[in-house]
Amino acid sequence: MDVDAYIGGFPEGAQAGLRKMRLTIRKAASNAEETISYNVPAFTLRGKKLVWFAAFKSHIGFYPGAAAIAAFKKELSQYKTGKGSVQFSFNEPLPLGLVSRIVKFRLRAQPYKEGTRVRVR
Repeated sequence: MDVDAYIGGFPEGAQAGLRKMRLTIRKAASNAEETISYNVPAFTLRGKKLVWFAAFKSHIGFYPGAAAIAAFKKELSQYKTGKGSVQFSFNEPLPLGLVSRIVKFRLRAQPYKEGTRVRVR
């Protein structure tokens, strides 16, 4: 399965949200590669997982890791969060600007090989 097939397996409303998440992450981390990990879409960079996202019955899950959730605790306070995850309800607009900032945070926090550059917009 690839990311297109994953997204295509959901109702249109969920697909729209998943496509927006995918595009937002791709713009924030243009050097990252798409993959499927744990049966959900993920982005990797230099062999390391950056973030995951997935659709569920009533929300889109976003999985940037515990450090990112902690760093954005105040901005994420209106959403249901877990140690390394956040849920965005289908009933509300996706906070795409916040998602982008979290992805960029992950890019800066990610360990990279010395001498390599990562483009953060």
